[in-house]
Amino acid sequence: MSNPQALFSASLIPQEVSRSLPDGFTIRPLERGDYSKGFFDCLGVLTWIGDVSEADFIERYDEMAEATGTYYFTVIEHEHRIVGTGALVVEKKFIHQRGKCGHIEEISIAREHQKKGLGLKMIQALDSIAVNLGCYKNILNCGARNEPFYVKCGYGNSGIEMSHYFEEERDGYHRG
Repeated sequence: MSNPQALFSASLIPQEVSRSLPDGFTIRPLERGDYSKGFFDCLGVLTWIGDVSEADFIERYDEMAEATGTYYFTVIEHEHRIVGTGALVVEKKFIHQRGKCGHIEEISIAREHQKKGLGLKMIQALDSIAVNLGCYKNILNCGARNEPFYVKCGYGNSGIEMSHYFEEERDGYHRG
C-alpha cells in the first residue's frame, strides 16, 4: 500500500535492498513527518544544515513533492530514527535521445551506524531507482577521502568537479 505522505512510491526501492539491511533497519522514501525523527541530525554528519524549522522542512518537502519525477529522497530508519539519507535528483536532458541523468546527493549515515554497510545499501537503492526511472547514468561529486567508498559502490572518476559559489567563502563543512 502506498503512503500518501511519502515523497515517492516505495515500490521503486528494490526488495532485494530492503531485505539485505541488518535486522531492525528499513529503507523508504522520505516522509512529510520525518523532521522529528532525527533527519537533520543525520544530515549534520555530512555538512552544515543551518537553522531549519519544522515549517521550513515541510515547505521544502512540499516543493520537492510538487516537482513530480525529480526528487527521490530516501532514508534508512532504525528504532523510529532516521540514521541514513540519500537523494537521487533526476535531470531531464535533450542529449542522449532526451535521456535522464541521475544525480546522487546528500549521502549521510549517522556516525554510530557507519561501517554496517548502510551507505552501500543506500547507493544500491538509489542506483536501482534510477534504472527503474530510465536514467542512463548516475553521477555524484565527492571529496578525495570519500572516493574509495564510491569506487566500492561501482562508481569511477570521470572528470573534474568544478564549482562557482555565489555565497561568501566558508570552511569546507559550512560550504555546500
